[in-house]
Amino acid sequence: MISKALVIGAYHSKLKHLAAQPQMQLTAIVPPSWRDERGELKLERITSDGYNLIVTPLRFNGSFHLHYYPQLDRLLQQLKPDLVHIDEEPYNLATFLALRSARRLGAHTIFFSWQNLKRAYPPPFSWFERYTLQHAAAGIVGNADSEQVWRTKGYRGPLMVIPQVGVEPDIFNPLEIAQPTTDQFRIGYAGRFVEEKGIDVLLNAVHELNGQWQLELVGSGPDQTRLIELAQRLQIADRVRILPWRPSAQIVDFYRSLDVLVLPSRSRSNWKEQFGRVLVDAMACGVPVIGSTCGEIPNVIGDAGLIFPENDAAALRDHLRTLQNDAALRRDLAQRGRQRVLDCFTQEQIARQTYEVYCRVMRQT
Repeated sequence: MISKALVIGAYHSKLKHLAAQPQMQLTAIVPPSWRDERGELKLERITSDGYNLIVTPLRFNGSFHLHYYPQLDRLLQQLKPDLVHIDEEPYNLATFLALRSARRLGAHTIFFSWQNLKRAYPPPFSWFERYTLQHAAAGIVGNADSEQVWRTKGYRGPLMVIPQVGVEPDIFNPLEIAQPTTDQFRIGYAGRFVEEKGIDVLLNAVHELNGQWQLELVGSGPDQTRLIELAQRLQIADRVRILPWRPSAQIVDFYRSLDVLVLPSRSRSNWKEQFGRVLVDAMACGVPVIGSTCGEIPNVIGDAGLIFPENDAAALRDHLRTLQNDAALRRDLAQRGRQRVLDCFTQEQIARQTYEVYCRVMRQT
């Protein structure tokens, strides 16, 4: 498996569960870091459990479309894999180069995609995409809209909807001893500070809440200054805390401190929410969640949380007031959210489903 997503240490437990499957010899190839709006995310070192972990340099780090692994061809020649899982979008340079190297060795290939909008890319990315769709043995997509996109674009091979990663429920879990009840209603957000995430909608929603409440925003991004200025204009800056992004091993404590986590994403012409990972993390920790109607969010939450129309601050405010004043509903949603994660989104389940894709490819070929 080749994956820049695996710089996040919590994601490696999927590899442990994959490696435990019958007749599986797994090697994960990862970069030492990945750069995005939050800065440089360095590989969170862990002890590999049943699989081989290779850290190799990444060229054009931070360039989503153009990054690639200059030593990958040599590594694949040494490993001689039967199957190469390229955990990357079909139109990216890294996918094209990895797939081409794998084909030279006679290895079967699988791509992964979150892409939930049908886009036409200029050359050379359209060439990379066409090559991938022609030669990949199978694809895995992270949401239902992505499946439709790639079918519309002509991919005819096996295509399964499986999230890229899940959670480890023994780590992301509720506190065994409940925190003392306080009058303060704790609202949280975690993720990028960018316009499409709708954090301004959340600020507009909370500023008319009554009673004692606190909003904590964990993350960073180019929208941070604008959000601070908006909180000041709304005269709620003293109730809004901005906290830096935390490593995966520490984010659990943040979730557990909340009464509700909100993901207020809004669609744009070139983007809509592809999954909403923080929702699954929070639900696993027994935290009620509220999400907008953007992209995959309603499918992730199901009946285990509250949904509001994207961009509708008043509707979000109504949901927040309901939860603020109804402790029994908060407990019910916490239980339903936790159960939904156990039913659908654990690392073990995702690994097993991914393994079934591998087996299907090997049987067919």
